[in-house]
Amino acid sequence: MNATNKPAPRGRPRRFDPDEALVQAQRLFHEKGYDGVSVADLTQALGIRPPSFYAAFGSKLELYQRVLERYISTGTLLLHEILDGEQSLAVALTRVLEEAARSYAVDPCAAGCLVLEGTHSDDPQARAAADRHHQAAQTLIRTHIAACQPQRAQELADFVITTMAGLSASARHGQSLERLLASARLAGLALNQALAVEA
Repeated sequence: MNATNKPAPRGRPRRFDPDEALVQAQRLFHEKGYDGVSVADLTQALGIRPPSFYAAFGSKLELYQRVLERYISTGTLLLHEILDGEQSLAVALTRVLEEAARSYAVDPCAAGCLVLEGTHSDDPQARAAADRHHQAAQTLIRTHIAACQPQRAQELADFVITTMAGLSASARHGQSLERLLASARLAGLALNQALAVEA
């Protein structure tokens, strides 16, 4: 056999990294939404074949649920850090909105909140998965407000969550960080005024 007929040397196949796969899947779900991502899109992005995909993640829905958990864990840590600080409630809630604006605009290809956008999914199971995390975030914010303003906790939490939803939608539509922050700060002024009435 001459040299030209020798089979090409085979390198060691790339090792599959589940954590890196979650990062890639999160970006894809964030960019296209649950409904816009197919298993074929995921296997191509992750560099694996369908049997390996199903062996590793079970299904597209199960992978999405893991991605949501990964996404929310970082955001929840920051939410606790802000709300547990020494600042006034109005300042803390304004910071929550400002940080939401920053996170929603950090990547133009994956703008908005993965959880909030997921609550609009056409798939009922995916929508329910996103909504569970959405409800948990609402409860966390309402509980912190209730420690200072028990009588108004629900309406103030609703205002914060509604503002966050608006910021997410605006980020998805390409609104700049500067404009998102301006809206967050205007909402903060409204919160400050509302809380000052009770002082």
